[in-house]
Amino acid sequence: MVRLAVAQSPAGLDTVEDRIAWLRDVLPDLTAEGVDLALLPELFLCGYNIGDALAQRAEPVDGQGFDAMRRLAQDSGIALHYGFAEAEGTQLFNSALCIGPDGRVLTHQRKLAIPPGFEQSHFAPGSGCTLFTYRGMRFATLICYDAEFPETVRHVASLGADVVLVPTALGAQWGWVAHTMIPCRAYENGVYLAYANSAGSQNGMDFLGASVIAAPGGTEAARARFEPEVIIAELDPEQVRQAQARLPYLTDRLSLNLS
Repeated sequence: MVRLAVAQSPAGLDTVEDRIAWLRDVLPDLTAEGVDLALLPELFLCGYNIGDALAQRAEPVDGQGFDAMRRLAQDSGIALHYGFAEAEGTQLFNSALCIGPDGRVLTHQRKLAIPPGFEQSHFAPGSGCTLFTYRGMRFATLICYDAEFPETVRHVASLGADVVLVPTALGAQWGWVAHTMIPCRAYENGVYLAYANSAGSQNGMDFLGASVIAAPGGTEAARARFEPEVIIAELDPEQVRQAQARLPYLTDRLSLNLS
């Protein structure tokens, strides 16, 4: 069992320091709640709708922001999964890291599909998907637009993921994605899918909120509204096994004759 928190943070936090301070204030309550892992939104560390400031706030995987997040993970005893702008040489990537409570990096993932809009002017696409094991469950990371492709969620589920973690920056006009598509992705693969969005607005962009922890059987274990908040759910690997046994999409698809 893993106790998962999805932290729907305020989009309008101005600086990296403001964002770290907000999380520092939230974490004591999550520790008291027995949370094992906290999922934060896409580009949480730097902010999403900040235009060319992305280049100034980007950092290598082991940069100053990483050091601050590692200290928070160690002090709280909670694994922290967060989005940041990654600088490698002359390229920028829309990336995510998960740091365990012992300070070790559990995963590092770059966004695979760069959607239309300002991201294409800033970020290079990543490649490949990796899984990590934490407290007996297997986790994959897909970033925002990545999870809107059925192929990506099916791929990581086929690799053995029990839980798909999705940091996102979903605009207010895309309600169907958060309320219908994302729970469907969990159901059609028999996995948990945790979707962490921002709330409020930043530099003229309104975010939907509506973060969700979708369960393998087609239900919602927890759903946020539109304001900043934290939702929590208990993830049970047995529910994954039961869902995949009841509807064996992952194995039955291999016998389909589509010619």
